[in-house]
Amino acid sequence: MFSAFARWLYKLAGWKLLGTVPDLPKAIWVLAPHNTNWDFLVGVGARATTGVWIQYLAKRELFTWYAGWFFRILGGKPVDRSRANNLVDAMVDVLVQTEKLHICIPPEGTRSDVDRLKTGFYYIALKADVPIILTGIDYPRKAVILSEPLYMTGDFQKDMRPVFEFFSHIQGKKKEWLKRYEQTGLIN
Repeated sequence: MFSAFARWLYKLAGWKLLGTVPDLPKAIWVLAPHNTNWDFLVGVGARATTGVWIQYLAKRELFTWYAGWFFRILGGKPVDRSRANNLVDAMVDVLVQTEKLHICIPPEGTRSDVDRLKTGFYYIALKADVPIILTGIDYPRKAVILSEPLYMTGDFQKDMRPVFEFFSHIQGKKKEWLKRYEQTGLIN
């Protein structure tokens, strides 16, 4: 019921989903750019449109006593960003032990400008041997754009080039990590 409502609102607002929704039992959905709180609502609408139950990782501070239930119902999993807690290995264990699981991770880790991506999504996908689906929020076109599934090989530079290329084609506000890539071609 909620999915139908979210899908209806998404389309009513003029948003569309571009790309093919993969038929996979497991994947890491890498969502960028993450610039505004509206990204959450756009993402919920896009998820409803895909027909895939995609859970997401979000900062622990969102899961307060009064709002935590809401984020959990929508598939949220709290992450404590204040300390190192071996999230990569914990997520790998969950993916390996679960038959079907889709997780969305915003690699920028914040709405603020960042000069580099967090790489946890890469190592989770590599160690769990699950594909990455790049998911771009293109505000000027009112589109959420999906890539084909990408499988990581362990060659970080080679594996990340399609990630940076994909996001460089997403229109709208660009953060420092992407500006630097577009100017220099360097991946860091």
